[in-house]
Amino acid sequence: MSSDGHEPTTMTFELLKTAVKDGGARLGRLALSGRRTVETPNFFGLTSRGVIPHVTPDNVEKHLLTNGTYMALEDFIERPQQYMTRSPPVYDTPSPTNKPLQSFTAMPSSIITVLGSRRLPAVAAPMGNTNQSISVFTSTGFQAITTKQYINAIQTLNPDIAIPLADLTHKTSAPTSKRALRMAERTDDWIREWFTEMYGPNTEPSKIATFAPVLPISYSIQWEYLERLSEEHQSNPSVLSGLAVYDADLIPDISSSYQNLDTLPRLALTTPSNPHQVLRQLSLGMDIFLLPFLSTASDAGIALSFTFPPPSSESSELLPLGIDMSSPEHATSLQSLTESCTCYACTTHHRAFVQHLLSAREMLGWTLLQIHNHAVLASFFASIREALADGTFEEKARQFALRYEPEIPQGLGERPRARGYHFKSEGPGEQKRNKPVWSKFESEKKIEDKVADLRIEDEQSGTSGLGSGVDSVTETPLVPDENADAKKLQERGFAEKVEEKEEKK
Repeated sequence: MSSDGHEPTTMTFELLKTAVKDGGARLGRLALSGRRTVETPNFFGLTSRGVIPHVTPDNVEKHLLTNGTYMALEDFIERPQQYMTRSPPVYDTPSPTNKPLQSFTAMPSSIITVLGSRRLPAVAAPMGNTNQSISVFTSTGFQAITTKQYINAIQTLNPDIAIPLADLTHKTSAPTSKRALRMAERTDDWIREWFTEMYGPNTEPSKIATFAPVLPISYSIQWEYLERLSEEHQSNPSVLSGLAVYDADLIPDISSSYQNLDTLPRLALTTPSNPHQVLRQLSLGMDIFLLPFLSTASDAGIALSFTFPPPSSESSELLPLGIDMSSPEHATSLQSLTESCTCYACTTHHRAFVQHLLSAREMLGWTLLQIHNHAVLASFFASIREALADGTFEEKARQFALRYEPEIPQGLGERPRARGYHFKSEGPGEQKRNKPVWSKFESEKKIEDKVADLRIEDEQSGTSGLGSGVDSVTETPLVPDENADAKKLQERGFAEKVEEKEEKK
């Protein structure tokens, strides 16, 4: 126990090495009781409604080299209008290990679960936040969740790591100075309530590890909030286990101003869009990443192909960060997805098979790509840790930047069906996100177009109806002759003659 009688959390973080004396990229080890040990720098999987897209929980254990997953509370608390008072099923899940979130999602017990309020990236809410609540986007629409409700949800679901509420806009534009100040003040009030409810003198101290949010605003606006975090951690280290950072550029200010916060693990909520941005944020001192581009690439049919360090070559041509597996050029290729990869997808299947699956829109295609892309990222971070250990990280990162293209290919294949809770409607005139499953034959479309042209000609000429020209483009219906006998009707397919049978007496 700590000096004030509080039982510490079961999470520990040990810094092994830093690339430079005052901050920068660093090696570490994060450990939680009963979970896999996480060597940092590393990445956690991003989930949608509690699962890593395209991969079932048993395959997460078998094939994905990930040690943790990030989940969003808004994925589980939808309230249909006809059942507004119903408790979300996730809250009533029986769990023999007292881990309802892990039991509800069937996530392997060796995987660390991180629970936050919003998805990553989050959809901006039209109504904004209040002093006591934030807006979340569930599968049935936007709704408000109060700070008290959020704390109760965390205590009920009992994740391994929890991220307290932060007042965020989730918009691409920077907030005004007035809005940024309100963000800092609200988050400061909410973190005080969090510490009181989770670790207060009148409550049983929580064993959930708290990763306090660091807001995406300037250090000068939120320094008082960061000062509170430092003081709380100084007086009782068990109440604060890490930082959830929304802007990597704030790390140098935190490292130079708060030495006790500098030793905490940092979880990136910065949504980097490519490995170049990952290396930059890692060089600033980020430890654990959440990477939306991983699943985005899989959905687009892209097999990630980058390695760290990059392969040596005399050619000055930039290498692609990924390969579009939906391209017809792979239709007869018996190569693995990438040459050096040893994942399940690359050792069991070839490009032609994956290309066929994507063309046929078979789920297995995206599953194999997801397994492969996770393996590429796992190898990428493992090589980074080796470079940090032997002191060659900075040189290899420079080579990587010079050797690879700046962005991951977009991919020309058809994506899986988009879900309504992944984006906000833009209003009238918005194009459909999903293509129709069924469509008319080309010949039918041509007939309809010709009929439409004839209608226009009739309107211009002043004639009534569709005009005589319609007969040439539409099929004449078959009508039986009213004077025809049963035999002729049967021959033309209008009727079927039934023989009468005498009833047996």
